[in-house]
Amino acid sequence: EGMALAQRILFPPEEICMDWQQRQRPGAGLCNRGSTCYINVILQCLTYTPPLANYLLSRDHSQLCHQQGFCMMCIMEAHVRKVLRSSANVIWPRAVVKDLKFIGEEFEPDMAGDAYEFLRCALEAMQRACLSGSSDEDISSQTTTIVHQIFGGFLKSRVTCLRCQAVSVSYKAFLHVLLDIKVRGLAVVLQNIPKP
Repeated sequence: EGMALAQRILFPPEEICMDWQQRQRPGAGLCNRGSTCYINVILQCLTYTPPLANYLLSRDHSQLCHQQGFCMMCIMEAHVRKVLRSSANVIWPRAVVKDLKFIGEEFEPDMAGDAYEFLRCALEAMQRACLSGSSDEDISSQTTTIVHQIFGGFLKSRVTCLRCQAVSVSYKAFLHVLLDIKVRGLAVVLQNIPKP
């Protein structure tokens, strides 16, 4: 209803494995050098997202990637492999930190940043990498990348005309949604903390 079918499927949804394909031991932790904790927390979340990690560990992207220079999917592939296959207890995500300016212009290695903003920019950079060479794809086809199928969704808008009662339905693809969540009772919990 109101949503165009994709002209081409960029990644078949039946190939997405939601569970770990191989048993994974906890990988290496990430070293915080300076103000990189916001980067580390998002990298850890992405690394331990099974459908993304399975895809990155398969090396399917890098085997077909023809992108010159920066490619967020190739960087994430190398990062996930390093974290999950390393015998070290801690590693530094040097490749990600080195290429911060390509992930988001507002990020600098020596300045603190916002984790949500880094996630937003990282997902968009991964989506661009999946679409590299496919920029002429229709909008519906662009939502069939592995990144969009794992992290994305659609906002459905339904508008009814007050005069003629005609209904208009539209969809907008997203990779991230900022939700305002109000927690009731939090003030009570904080008030009950014993004072030293």
